[in-house]
Amino acid sequence: MDYLNAFWVGGLICALTQILMEKTKMLPGRIMVLLVCSGAVLGAIGIYQPIIDFAGAGASVPLLGFGNTLWKGVREAVDENGLLGIFMGGFKASAVGICAALVFGYLASLVFDPKMKS
Repeated sequence: MDYLNAFWVGGLICALTQILMEKTKMLPGRIMVLLVCSGAVLGAIGIYQPIIDFAGAGASVPLLGFGNTLWKGVREAVDENGLLGIFMGGFKASAVGICAALVFGYLASLVFDPKMKS
């Protein structure tokens, strides 16, 4: 049942994002920023963690989950270091994911023949 919940929640997030891309004139970069900020806000008000507990990777892998991870890192760092934690918490919480994205993106560029969009 965990796989099914992850599948339908992740699919719902992706479908809503696709509808947003198709029905608005927002650029993809702005939509991504909107998703990350929405995940942080939903995490701050306590709505997103129960969704992650229910759907697992279906909710934590999309960009909403990245925003929630940033929020959790900032909250923990502020608790430990005070106001300075605002600036360091997000980096500490998301460093592994960002590093993995860079490494795997680079490896993919070595295996495949990347081309610039024309």
